[in-house]
Amino acid sequence: MSSYQRVRVFPDDAGIDLFIEGQETNDPCNVLVTVSSGEGERTSLIRPNKIVETKAKYFVATPPERVVTGKEKSLQKLRSIAIAAGYVLASILIAFSALSFTDVVRARIVLTESMSPAIDPGDLILTTSPERLMPKIGDVVSYTARRFDGAPVGTFSHRIIEGDPVNGFLVKGDSNPSPDVQRPKLGDIDGVVIFVIPFLGLLLSPRALFIIIPSIFGFWLVMDALRGDDEVK
Repeated sequence: MSSYQRVRVFPDDAGIDLFIEGQETNDPCNVLVTVSSGEGERTSLIRPNKIVETKAKYFVATPPERVVTGKEKSLQKLRSIAIAAGYVLASILIAFSALSFTDVVRARIVLTESMSPAIDPGDLILTTSPERLMPKIGDVVSYTARRFDGAPVGTFSHRIIEGDPVNGFLVKGDSNPSPDVQRPKLGDIDGVVIFVIPFLGLLLSPRALFIIIPSIFGFWLVMDALRGDDEVK
């Protein structure tokens, strides 16, 4: 049968005046003691011959009325933000995939400053086909630029400043000093811009995804490490 001669349960914390003293009546006997406050939570397992600091969650279910410490609040907030951001990003990707699959809307990442400040590099533009929305003066359209021999050069997204579908549109980047040389006709226009999402294109570029995906995985590992504590030795 073991006994304690007035031993402090948490010897490294003079602010917790909690002692154990006396002799146990039933051998072996283990007592779990938890002290909670706004500064944190301390738990000790009192064994017959030893007092071991541990975590209450290893032995009992956590009741809802327990004090949430500042550290736990920060972790909960970070987890909530991460979960919300994950849901938002997943919803956007699913919506884009569904719309792109039905060819109702197509997404493009803007790479140049030709349309600044209305559309900046890294913005994501959503376009719909000219068959669904007839382009008109003032609209921003994405069209296939071609050389004089008809070979495609690339896709430009510029604003219509005059013209018509039959004779061709005069288009110009808002920040460009002069209109484009080519006057795209209706058949050259791939889409009419219907919405602009600032900065999202920066997150969806291959380089960004190469960084973001491992970072998210690493973030979850850190959260798991902060949430999980050392096991009882």
